[in-house]
Amino acid sequence: MAVPRERLDIGALEIHADSSGHEGILTPAALGFLAQLHRRFDATRQQLLQARRQRQAGYDAGGLPDFRADTAAIRTSDWQVAAIPAALQDRRVEITGPVERKMIINALNSGAKVFMADFEDSSSPTFANQLDGQINLRDAVAGTLEFQSAEGKSYRVGDNPAVLVVRPRGWHLNDKHFSVDGEPMSGALVDFGLFVFHNARALHGRQRGPYFYLPKLEAMEEASLWDEVMAAAEDDLQLPVGTMKATVLIETLPAAFQMDEILHALRGRVVGLNCGRWDYIFSYLKTLRGHRDRLLPERAQVGMTAPFLKAYSELLIQTCHRRGAFAMGGMAAQIPIKGDPAANEAAMAKVRADKLREVQAGHDGTWVAHPALVAVAQEIFDQYMPTPNQLSMLRQDVSVSREQLLAAPSGTISRAGFDNNVEVCLRYTAAWLDGLGCVPIHHLMEDAATAEIARAQLWQWLHHGGLEFSDHAPIDFALFDQALAAHTHLLRDSEHPGAARADAAAALLSALTHADTLSDFLTLPAYDQLA
Repeated sequence: MAVPRERLDIGALEIHADSSGHEGILTPAALGFLAQLHRRFDATRQQLLQARRQRQAGYDAGGLPDFRADTAAIRTSDWQVAAIPAALQDRRVEITGPVERKMIINALNSGAKVFMADFEDSSSPTFANQLDGQINLRDAVAGTLEFQSAEGKSYRVGDNPAVLVVRPRGWHLNDKHFSVDGEPMSGALVDFGLFVFHNARALHGRQRGPYFYLPKLEAMEEASLWDEVMAAAEDDLQLPVGTMKATVLIETLPAAFQMDEILHALRGRVVGLNCGRWDYIFSYLKTLRGHRDRLLPERAQVGMTAPFLKAYSELLIQTCHRRGAFAMGGMAAQIPIKGDPAANEAAMAKVRADKLREVQAGHDGTWVAHPALVAVAQEIFDQYMPTPNQLSMLRQDVSVSREQLLAAPSGTISRAGFDNNVEVCLRYTAAWLDGLGCVPIHHLMEDAATAEIARAQLWQWLHHGGLEFSDHAPIDFALFDQALAAHTHLLRDSEHPGAARADAAAALLSALTHADTLSDFLTLPAYDQLA
């Protein structure tokens, strides 16, 4: 039931949740700020989402993404992005995680250069999670963030914390808890608006931003909308133009063909692009869902050395460095394996090899998901990148074609790979429905991207028909239904996160997998079941 609020200048903004305990964040002035953002920018957002749907219809009809003819001049002309702030000059290791209080403290104290506080893929966007996250970040910016565990252990931020960067939700997600004039607000504008309203002036005063990671963009026009939103917020909050800085995740296949254009659209405030590789693989699957000749082998066989992913990452490095922007590497999702030194060392060896590949290719920094991996990644980057960044490595040897970005690698589908997709997607979805968006599964810290890859692969393998496992047995819905039932039973009787939501997650995964059309995002239908 919506809690009555003082209207003041907020007009027809309504909150459809019990907001008690969040009054310090949901002030009348803050809500008025959100209402202004919605009224100024939501119509454009809706137009851009419609453009996405039209492009996807073209891909489903047999078309393929390509470099844009109408923006060739942007790609061929010489220009640079604005100067990068001192606080972001060295980003060799960045840690990411949800906006949970203890995790924020541990991440800020981890020794990483940057902490990306995530309202998006590693957060289940319940009303409490998102608003508690805003309180936690407000306290972190104010220097008052503390946490005491049930066991009595105290946590607080140390003297040299990581630089804070915030990732709001993507343009495609609504927030059902906020509406303006009867229309749901953009989750992106809620996350961004509340954070900057309460923290932008303080961060600017310390020359710490505010800084953002922008997810799920598909076109330069979507980047332009973010530029307009930030410019309007700067004006409203009386901050200098260009105060707010952004790093864009290139994690959709269409965006890979518009890297120059996205940088250009944000050239007054962008500081880099990031290889959001797990979401990129999902986007490849989703964008090309109707193309049987573009199917990918099982997840374990699709690594960054695959030609289409190597081309994408090298094109990103070349594009960024040509424009004076950073090229950030991807996520190491491994977490320490306690009680098995040999298995733990094997996992750490994979991290070292991945980070060595990134730094030698020219990346200016990388991501880790667990504080224990910060030192592992930093050792590699310190050894091979003694300078704060590698902007001077222009990678003029790189030449990437359309077909290289679209070429599916060869490989197989094993029974184990199929079964793992069912298990991981089920377990993650159940945890997400239970309010947890960052889930340890098989010694990896998984977020929504892994579940999306697993779900999209299952849909493609089953709906294209006639596919076989590596042992030549047919892949069919009977096997999927059997595997889903088995894993649902195991999860229901386990102590894994989300065990109580096993049946709801199974019903959702079954419906999405049997549906005639691949759903754009797992989190859209799942969101209807969240508090």
